[in-house]
Amino acid sequence: MSRLWLVLGALSGLLAVGLSAWAAHGLAPALDAVDAARVQSALTMQGWHALALLATGLLAERREGYLPHLAGAFFALGSLFFCGAVWWLVLNGESLGRLAPWGGTALMTGWLLLALAALRRPASSPGTRPSR
Repeated sequence: MSRLWLVLGALSGLLAVGLSAWAAHGLAPALDAVDAARVQSALTMQGWHALALLATGLLAERREGYLPHLAGAFFALGSLFFCGAVWWLVLNGESLGRLAPWGGTALMTGWLLLALAALRRPASSPGTRPSR
């Protein structure tokens, strides 16, 4: 399952770079200052959370339990909800209601879950002493 977070993180990063190029070169002339700021916010969140998904995948390989996977799910859904709602608003002029705030809350929850997963002790291998 850790591969899922690595793949989603890599694809999200790819999409963030592609959308950044399109926003800078193709979309920028059509945007007012408010929408340009919205696009920048969505791209920033997507880029950071692509990295968060990669970190989640790496941590999930080293830790047992559900916390890293739960963090990955919150990062993936939060990115989709927040960034998707912002892009929808910019491109269609219609709000998707509370979807962006729910996405932001999911992203924050993902960070909390990732921190909790990192604090958990890794399972020790037979014949080794647990790290402190």
